[in-house]
Amino acid sequence: MTSRWLWHLSQITRRMWFRASLFSILAVVTALAAIVLAPYIPSDLPTKIGADAVDNVLGIIASSMLAVTTFSLSTMVAAYAAATSNVTPRATKLVMEDTTTQNVLATFIGSFLYSLVGIIALSTGAYGSTGRVVLFVVTAGVIVLIVVTLLRWIDHLSRLGRVTETTERVERAATEAMRLHCEQPHMGGCPRADVPASARPVYVARIGYVQHLDVGALSDIAEGGKGRIHVCATPGAFVTPVDPIAFTEGLDVAERESEIRACYTIEDVRSFDQDPRFGASVLSEIASRALSPGINDPGTAIDVIGRAVRILAISAEPRDRQQDIAFPRINVPPIALGDLFDDLFTPIARDGAGIIEVGVRLQKAMLVLSRLEPAEFAENASRHSQLALQRASRGLTLEHDLALLRDLAAQVGRPGVRA
Repeated sequence: MTSRWLWHLSQITRRMWFRASLFSILAVVTALAAIVLAPYIPSDLPTKIGADAVDNVLGIIASSMLAVTTFSLSTMVAAYAAATSNVTPRATKLVMEDTTTQNVLATFIGSFLYSLVGIIALSTGAYGSTGRVVLFVVTAGVIVLIVVTLLRWIDHLSRLGRVTETTERVERAATEAMRLHCEQPHMGGCPRADVPASARPVYVARIGYVQHLDVGALSDIAEGGKGRIHVCATPGAFVTPVDPIAFTEGLDVAERESEIRACYTIEDVRSFDQDPRFGASVLSEIASRALSPGINDPGTAIDVIGRAVRILAISAEPRDRQQDIAFPRINVPPIALGDLFDDLFTPIARDGAGIIEVGVRLQKAMLVLSRLEPAEFAENASRHSQLALQRASRGLTLEHDLALLRDLAAQVGRPGVRA
């Protein structure tokens, strides 16, 4: 599992300012490198390639990149607003972490700073005639980079902030978290065991959601004290000062409580990284918004149902069921499959109860899921099939539609039936 500090570092690298800062530093260093390399350039080379033209080229880059950056920022803000209003505010964070957008803006800002530093250095005479050659060659490379970036940006703008693109990002984030959970359902620890009466609870001082849990650090604490830690609050849990986040067995709580609390990253909102249920909830929220009377887009809800089936099917993929226990002194509860079913399908069945095509797709999705292993799939699929049918019986008025849903629901859980 990722340590707390590595996780925080990964969060920083996803920020837009991080890449922009790196590109800006690189641009300044590149512009000043011509001064260092100037003595190694033959003195007659500037006359042969016409390096004096670099002044005008740098001026064009400086003025154009400032305008392009401003335009790109306004377009990006509009895409964020579109994702917030048309998809869900919870998905905006994934749009903001889009690497293509960050690279494009970083390239534009870096090119602007490169040209600006180059113009200033030229005006002071720091380059000399031979230094201009290096600057000319680098500037040609920068122009190629700008052209390629602009072409990528034009193509990317057609998808940025769109419903399908944003939904795909949410599915990708939920899939990564789900796959990580299936590979390590107990986060490298042992399955949850009964907490002995002698175990001491550990509480937190703030109210919020667990974004990250450093199980490795918890294991070090337990190993150092020759005890055991029973985790109660896993990533995605809502914690308060009155609910224990963990129980310690054989450890001095007074000495270790602050260290255990430091293993938890608690913030105001949830994170996708270690919390597949959050990705599932955001997907169902997208479908619910699409089914609202103001939007009336059942096609998006049907699309989300298909994505939900793909996410849940990850749990049925063949893998070694004997998981390696890296932290034998830590007990971590797994995520119940029934909770994922509830997060994904309950809102869709509720808001799409009066739409026959959504009801049909839900029943067919349950039919597919009921045929997966382990047996929990059939149990939860049958339960949600009946719940969706009951909700549809109150939302649909045509008997033909209800009869169709009843026929489909009757097939769920029946062996050998294909969707």
